[in-house]
Amino acid sequence: MRPGAIVIPISQDVRHSNEYSPDLLADRLMKLFGAGGDAIEHDLTVERRLSAIIQDFFGMARVSTDVQVRSLNEMFNNSRIPSAPADVEGYIDDLYEKVIRHSINTSSPRYVGHMTAGVPHFVWSLGKLITALNQNVVKSETSKSFTPVERQSLAMIHRLVYDFSDAFYDGHTQNRNSTLGIMTSGGTLANITALWCARNSLLRPVRNFRGVENQGLPAALKHYGFKGAVVIGSSLMHYSLSKAADVLGIGAANLIKIPAGPDGRINLPALEKAVAECRSRDLKIIAIVGIAGTTDTGAIDPLPQMADIARRGRIHFHVDAAWGGPFLFSNEHQHKLAGIQRADSVTIDGHKQMYLPMGTGMLLLRDPGAARFIEKHARYIVRPGSVDLGRRSLEGSRSAGALFLHAALHVIGREGYGLLIDEGMRRAKYLADAVKFRPQFELLALPQLNILVYRYIPEQLRAKARTKDLTRSENLRINQINTRLQKLQRNAGRSFVSRTTLDTTCYGSDTPIVALRAIVANPLTTEADIDLVLNEQALIASNLSRT
Repeated sequence: MRPGAIVIPISQDVRHSNEYSPDLLADRLMKLFGAGGDAIEHDLTVERRLSAIIQDFFGMARVSTDVQVRSLNEMFNNSRIPSAPADVEGYIDDLYEKVIRHSINTSSPRYVGHMTAGVPHFVWSLGKLITALNQNVVKSETSKSFTPVERQSLAMIHRLVYDFSDAFYDGHTQNRNSTLGIMTSGGTLANITALWCARNSLLRPVRNFRGVENQGLPAALKHYGFKGAVVIGSSLMHYSLSKAADVLGIGAANLIKIPAGPDGRINLPALEKAVAECRSRDLKIIAIVGIAGTTDTGAIDPLPQMADIARRGRIHFHVDAAWGGPFLFSNEHQHKLAGIQRADSVTIDGHKQMYLPMGTGMLLLRDPGAARFIEKHARYIVRPGSVDLGRRSLEGSRSAGALFLHAALHVIGREGYGLLIDEGMRRAKYLADAVKFRPQFELLALPQLNILVYRYIPEQLRAKARTKDLTRSENLRINQINTRLQKLQRNAGRSFVSRTTLDTTCYGSDTPIVALRAIVANPLTTEADIDLVLNEQALIASNLSRT
């Protein structure tokens, strides 16, 4: 155990008992829901215990423990529901020992592997408030004041992206017939919703045809004279677009993926050729998808040119900016997203570079009326003409998570977010320079945003790597070393980077390259932490190279 760690014993009360009489059981359950002095005191006891657990967890130097998934699976293999209630404090202690101690410390400054970091402290308290109030923003009757709060929050982000006039936002922010954005549980659902809006708008009701939403995709395509439907984007599109094509009946096979170049950006001539071919084959293009921050390398597609192609073809243009969208807060780096304001829809994921909890994705719509094509009604809620947000969202019941967004926009503010982005880019440049300075590593792409891909090169191959003369078999051997390196570093638990496989690099498109993938977004990550991560990788890899 780490010196000075808080010792939290496992309570024996977590053991379940069948000795409750019906009256005692009912009394115990009522106390879980009740108020009064006893309930408040009990709540404070639980809060103190949880605070101690959180402090101890975040105080650990490790990113994760070395307990393997197999051991955890065995620990949670019992499928029987306990018959009697357990003591809350005992359950929490048991949870600490079996779950929390073995979870991933995404707040660690040495956790630089995925698009998830810690959240600011004020979010912790808001999480308790949101859970306690338990508002359901599907309808105003179960959320009331939280409905306009959500609409205002989305209008603020809409303005960040599109920057329309004051009159526009005065007229649409709280207009029940307007939808500037939709909160979702994440970027995946935002992308699905974007294509849902595009599909229903393009294949809308007309004359005696009741629209794709009523008569289905095959009937809609037949009515409009098309032989099929497609979505076109880069080969580096997020896999959620495959889910969207599947869910919407388009089919993942009809997701046309245009090769990306070594810089991670879509090939524009190939895109234009694909659009022309689809037209010649009578295929309806539901959308062209641009990426503002690919998950592999953080690359940004040429959005202005893609917008031109979409505009000429009267095609819905969607930009997946789940990662890169918050760069709009930065005066220094917002130019990298030029052209995003011409998109018909934009995805931004709050749990990434807006440092919000999971479940705060958002879709922004350029046209406030675009979501009317997905509107649904019921007799008891979301009636026609109501202010209920559930009319125009794929999800029904959901929490008031938009409060996290609303609070962050006020507490951190535009300048605060801009500073966080600028600092992330500064540290990403430091990492890139550190990789280039160390002969053990090869930088595989210059960072466009704050994601960096690089790899370890064994000593005997470094000269050939410098001149890019490595053979395919040598690259495959280096791939094996980097795969093992990443796994060993992860299992050691002191620091973490992820890995990916790049299909197109300076070594050509026929040689897949395994890359170490670092994401420098945690505000707590220092240059010393970056050096430690690289030093640990060099030490692990040097031992591997000798075997």
